[in-house]
Amino acid sequence: MKLSQKALEVLSTGTIKIRVNRSGMFQHITFKIKTLKLGNVEYYVLFTERTIGLTELAKIAEEIGLPVEAPNGTAFPKGTSAMDFKKES
Repeated sequence: MKLSQKALEVLSTGTIKIRVNRSGMFQHITFKIKTLKLGNVEYYVLFTERTIGLTELAKIAEEIGLPVEAPNGTAFPKGTSAMDFKKES
């Protein structure tokens, strides 16, 4: 899978600040790139330590084009899986 321009920018900088709706309030939250291991494959994910609703996580994943993880769950862009975001060796 070819990554979007926005996803490539995030991967090169390592962080992104995103406006997120949390409990009815908009907040700017910093997400960091992290690698997770699934079997023998490592893949990229945007991570935050703040709890964010799953629908909001899915919206962010679609917007950025990368998987997004928070303490309460992980969301992938539609039609993708961890294998699509494999870390290049």
